[in-house]
Amino acid sequence: MKNSRHVPALILFGFVVGIQLLTFAGGKAFYLTQLTMTAYYSLIVVGLCLLMGFAGQISLGHAGFFAIGGYTSAVLTTLDLSAYKGSALVSLLAGPGILTTRPDLYGGQVMSVHPWAACAVAVLLALGIAWAIGIPVLKLKGHYLAMATLGFGTIIYSIVLGTQKFGAADGISGVPPFPLLPGAGVSGNSSHRVLNYYVAWLLVTAAMVLLTNLIHSRVGRALRSIHGAEDAANAMGVDTARYKLYTFMLSAVLAAVAGVFLTHYNGGIGPSEAGVMKSVRYVAIVAVGGMGSLWGTLIMSVVLNFLSLRGYFGSFDDAVFGGILILIMLFAPDGIIGADLRKLLRIEKKNHSQNPNSS
Repeated sequence: MKNSRHVPALILFGFVVGIQLLTFAGGKAFYLTQLTMTAYYSLIVVGLCLLMGFAGQISLGHAGFFAIGGYTSAVLTTLDLSAYKGSALVSLLAGPGILTTRPDLYGGQVMSVHPWAACAVAVLLALGIAWAIGIPVLKLKGHYLAMATLGFGTIIYSIVLGTQKFGAADGISGVPPFPLLPGAGVSGNSSHRVLNYYVAWLLVTAAMVLLTNLIHSRVGRALRSIHGAEDAANAMGVDTARYKLYTFMLSAVLAAVAGVFLTHYNGGIGPSEAGVMKSVRYVAIVAVGGMGSLWGTLIMSVVLNFLSLRGYFGSFDDAVFGGILILIMLFAPDGIIGADLRKLLRIEKKNHSQNPNSS
């Protein structure tokens, strides 16, 4: 039973390998760039699916957590500390490898925070902010919760847009590669295109395995009870506040990790990544895929994000996702794929109850 949970993940990775081979066979290797970016955006979406579809908590501020991860790593890895090389604190941090030196564009040497250390700081910062925000905000329900998380996202967007240290409207550029192997790392270098593609989708696959195991565990059952009837779950002894908070924090961490890796992949980050419409886009994708279907959400994330990144929606990109959200809420509130999956499961359960000896 436990092994069967991992079959979809193996199928997913089989598709990832197959798509990579097809793009090379068809002379379309440049598609891997958009597919890599799609993977990182999908990491945010599946985390949001856990929060919305299983814990029943809506968030219109997850673009803010993406920006926290991306901007934190960008600032720390581009901050030149060479002028403070002789100080005790810099020497202390340089010893265990927290600080590193690298060549700059002009042939000199720059001392900055190592990308792995910056990633750890970014994740911890997102975790801390999610905890601080989640405690009061998750006491709210319905549109009050949506407005509160929207307010959080707006604050993050205003900070990155109006702060010169964050590059203001221009954002931060010149972010170094994220080292993984000697001579190779997460970056926009075309020679590492295949490596970056597999790194991104390995992260997504690992997240899907983690979340799938989670929703089939005791925690998953508690989350479903909260989604179905929070007051009843609380009366039955489920610590609803703790489960909602931890789910919010986990989804924030996934968004921050996506922000870190995509920032290093693109070599920079801009304030548009923290915009309200980015959060609306993530919510729309979860709604289309089915709020209670991780795999349905992932499939729709791949389709819609890839089409968007390839420019098929043109200048109407935000309008398309806003329209999708309206149509789904009106005509298919269970999502396109999620509804079909649940219908199949109900039919299978009904057939099994009618023929208990068939298996």
